[in-house]
Amino acid sequence: MQTVREGVAAGSEGSPELVGGMLRVFGRFRRQVRRLAGRVFDQPGISDAQAEFLRLVSRHPGISVKAAAAELGLAPNSVSTFVSALVKTDLLVREQDPEDRRASRLSLTPDVQRSVDETRRRRHELVGAALGELTAREREDLARGLAVVEKLTDLLHEREQRRQR
Repeated sequence: MQTVREGVAAGSEGSPELVGGMLRVFGRFRRQVRRLAGRVFDQPGISDAQAEFLRLVSRHPGISVKAAAAELGLAPNSVSTFVSALVKTDLLVREQDPEDRRASRLSLTPDVQRSVDETRRRRHELVGAALGELTAREREDLARGLAVVEKLTDLLHEREQRRQR
């Protein structure tokens, strides 16, 4: 298998090799962690988008539909559809915002939140252990690379925002 370093010329702006290498490596990383730590929402009827939404709510209990939609880059009506379906399956709790009766606050049911927390703990433990096998220099390189990926993500988000205007 070709490594990212072998297959990508760093100076080639927007090169298919760089783009393909990033998408391949990030996807492979997520799949590997998911296989080792397990998936909380690996059940019939829960789409990947719904699972992502539920993970967001688990990290931000009490989040509003509007804020969740903005964070995920989805239309609020799509998130409202998720909410209705997930409340029916007893994965999600919707409560009226005491300060704004028109808004809802979302959280996971206690059992689901515990399960998500446990999966997150396993993921952090697994990745942390693997990070421990890297050299200090490799961990520093990774931290610098993450800052660049975050900037790239922000640039893509800005592009999306411009397109929606």
